[in-house]
Amino acid sequence: MSVFKEDEVLVYEIALVFPKRGDKNEGNQGFNDAICVLVDELKKLGLFVEEIPGLAHEFIKLAAPVEALGKVAADLQIRKRTNIGMDLAFEWDQVKAFVRQADGSLFSWCERYHCYHHLLYGIVNTSKTAVSLQYDGKNFCWEPWEPLLRRLELEGILKQVFPLHDETKKKKLLKSWAFHWLDFTAQPIDDIYLYFGTKIAIYFAFLGMYTRWLLFPAALGIILRIVDFGSLQFLVLPVFFICIISWAVFFFQFWKRKNYALLARWKISYTVGTGPGYKIFGMDMNSRQHPLEFEKKLESNNVKEKEAYQRDEWLGRLKRIRNDAIVVLSIICLQLPFELAYAHLYEIIGSDIVKFGLTAVYLLIIQYFTRIGGKISADLIKNENIENKEYRADSLVYKLFGLYFMQTYIGVFYHALLHRNILTLQKVLIQRLIVSEVFENLLENSLPYFKYSYKKFRAVRYKKQHDKGSSTGKVKVTSRVEKEYLKSAYAASIGGDLEDGLFDDFLELALQFGMIMMFACAFPLTFAFAVINNIMEIRTDALKLLVIHKRPVPRAAATIGAWLNIFQFLIVMSICTNCALLVCLYDAEGKWKLEPGLAAILAIEHILLLIKFGFSRIIPEEPAWVRASRVKNATHAQDVSRELLRSISGGENKMRNVEPKE
Repeated sequence: MSVFKEDEVLVYEIALVFPKRGDKNEGNQGFNDAICVLVDELKKLGLFVEEIPGLAHEFIKLAAPVEALGKVAADLQIRKRTNIGMDLAFEWDQVKAFVRQADGSLFSWCERYHCYHHLLYGIVNTSKTAVSLQYDGKNFCWEPWEPLLRRLELEGILKQVFPLHDETKKKKLLKSWAFHWLDFTAQPIDDIYLYFGTKIAIYFAFLGMYTRWLLFPAALGIILRIVDFGSLQFLVLPVFFICIISWAVFFFQFWKRKNYALLARWKISYTVGTGPGYKIFGMDMNSRQHPLEFEKKLESNNVKEKEAYQRDEWLGRLKRIRNDAIVVLSIICLQLPFELAYAHLYEIIGSDIVKFGLTAVYLLIIQYFTRIGGKISADLIKNENIENKEYRADSLVYKLFGLYFMQTYIGVFYHALLHRNILTLQKVLIQRLIVSEVFENLLENSLPYFKYSYKKFRAVRYKKQHDKGSSTGKVKVTSRVEKEYLKSAYAASIGGDLEDGLFDDFLELALQFGMIMMFACAFPLTFAFAVINNIMEIRTDALKLLVIHKRPVPRAAATIGAWLNIFQFLIVMSICTNCALLVCLYDAEGKWKLEPGLAAILAIEHILLLIKFGFSRIIPEEPAWVRASRVKNATHAQDVSRELLRSISGGENKMRNVEPKE
């Protein structure tokens, strides 16, 4: 039975969706009814269950007391931070030894969701014989030791399991986040972390810091636009770009410091890494899961097994090289001609209105081309033998970004390097920034609303058809859980192979960053456009997560992952492209020439590369207070480990000194 304490706030966090029963079977629920059996099993686990009828579906809402979640966390041995700074496997009997969240709760949202998932899919048939079940006139067998929810999914009875919004916390976030306009970049990052999990919180922390830092280059761009420097104009642009590169390097170094500080504040364990982000360890659901399979491989001393692992490793690497080559060749042979044809048409068309329309049509068509390329890339990655889920996702991100990189920048490169017309290049940049960003915002916010309206219309029509005029009054969706179910999931537009919709959000930021950085010298005012867009992006993304979509499934991540390497790549690309632009110093007619300033620009390029790779070594990535806290906790852990070893050794010595009695 569920035990509910008065100091606990009962919040239904998980919903299960089932199809509507037929009129003949509605109310005729026998002892072997699948839903009745499921409800009984859920109550035995200590969960609070509430059944809610809908227009076209039936729903079950679930809430769990902290004791039920605590016992599951102990069974799963989820690692949590203790009051002495160590991460230990959770034990319900020692609950006071573990650190609570900032809102006073014992478990984070990611940990709670993991416990719910384990509880739901841990319901198995413990009898030795199959159990006969029925639902809406359909009979099936529940085999011994088979998870009940898996069987219901296979039979098409269980439609979906999804997390529910907490209305109290959602309203609080709407007020302090989505509708908070007094400070344009202010965000309650800690509350976002507690409500959505680490991955989404890291994204919004990055977006907020990026937007604040953009104010500096935006101010420089506005000054360059309104101030006439006269004969010093040729010196102003190189100095401006040196400042921009220095700004970008400093930003990412200080972002890494902020990332470390956030992990320390949220009590997330980590180790320093040099790959795509930092590598996380431990079974703490706020971080990545412990790689048990990898440990088993390392512990094996069998020579044949080691050879097999090495063969699989190199075979997987060769497959990744092959797949990368396929993607690159497809870009060159298929996408490049299409992009160049668009750029050529744009150059020969005289009307600005027609050019604007051509850009809009092009962006619409290229979306479908890129989605096809994304699906092909996802199929290729399935054959790469990548066991780590995070590495597999990173590999897909790199391939997809290559496709988007080509379709976003090739037309701009065409105008910049072949025609060398700065006026046309500025028009292209303005249209790309305005059209693409407005188009993306409208698409990502309007499509979910239209899908929701269509699903609600179908639910109402289903209810009217089955009632056949017996109901009085207007038929409409009334239950909150059904409204949540009809909303779209927060997913990537490229397909279901990516975990969530953060791919689209990060992709939009990366493409914007590349646009304003790689052509900074041609049109410095683009930084101001980026600031305005990002201020709107923070609020629209908040509304999208809180109102438009279902509550996302919490994902484990501690950094921005592969996107960090992509941003670093774009900085290097911007050094090359802007130096090429500065070589072609433009005259009064707006036509660039190759003669003057070549040696000076080459010197600037070397200086910028030195700044890029030098400043990243000067500024420490980890704050001193975080490093000191980590060292202190590690030292404390070593002392505790020594005490445990002494106690174990002492116990063994005492056992040895006890002589057996005859």
